[in-house]
Amino acid sequence: MIVYEVGVALIAVIVLAYMSMKILREYERGVVFRLGKLHKVKGPGLVFIIPFIDRMVRVSLRVNAVDVEEQDVITSDNVSVKVNAVLYYRVADPANSVVEVEDYQFATTQVALTALRSVIGKFELDDLLSKREVINEELSRTVKEHVDPWGISVLAVEVKDVDLPDEMKRAMAKQAEAERERRAKVLNAQGEYEAAETLLKAAQTIQQSPTAVQLRFLQTLIEVASENNSTIVFPLPIDLLRPYLAKEGTKEVGAKNANGQN
Repeated sequence: MIVYEVGVALIAVIVLAYMSMKILREYERGVVFRLGKLHKVKGPGLVFIIPFIDRMVRVSLRVNAVDVEEQDVITSDNVSVKVNAVLYYRVADPANSVVEVEDYQFATTQVALTALRSVIGKFELDDLLSKREVINEELSRTVKEHVDPWGISVLAVEVKDVDLPDEMKRAMAKQAEAERERRAKVLNAQGEYEAAETLLKAAQTIQQSPTAVQLRFLQTLIEVASENNSTIVFPLPIDLLRPYLAKEGTKEVGAKNANGQN
């Protein structure tokens, strides 16, 4: 009988010892409640609690990535879009995450959902597509304001996809095409203007030196002759013959003067 009682006592001690020992991983903390009152936060490693008196809640300190489901949002310029986002957060205060909120994971996700709708509604469609960093910062700030009292640290809230209506996609495609055509016309006109300005300067430079005109003419003639073997008919510039005509005129005047003297 005594052996039986000793055996039972030994088994009870072993069970109680097993129930009092808890092993927490490096990324875990244990929030201990003693008789329903918050006692302390323990861990990591081997921790001991009093069975039937203490109750421990495990809390993970690792970063959680939550996919915020797609929301139908109306922008400030009355365009209906579908937007989803991703939320990165972690537990900064294990005690508050257990005491202040019943389910911090569900609550944080719901805050991100409502923040996504309210923040996107403040921006126009063009800003939504071009100012992602500003929107992400505004989302993070809004979510932090709500979850900080719960001991949750929000690392980032980022917009993933923006789904536009089909008619809006077609309108934006037409707008982009018109913008590309406008830029092409502006570049073409600018090129024409620069070419005309360069030709004007070249003409002014050549006009100042008649010899340059003759040299340019001869150079063009050589280029045409080297590229084409066909017969080319071109008007002969009078400037090329002017020196010879001047010489002939001088000879005739000299001859008349000589005849007059005779």
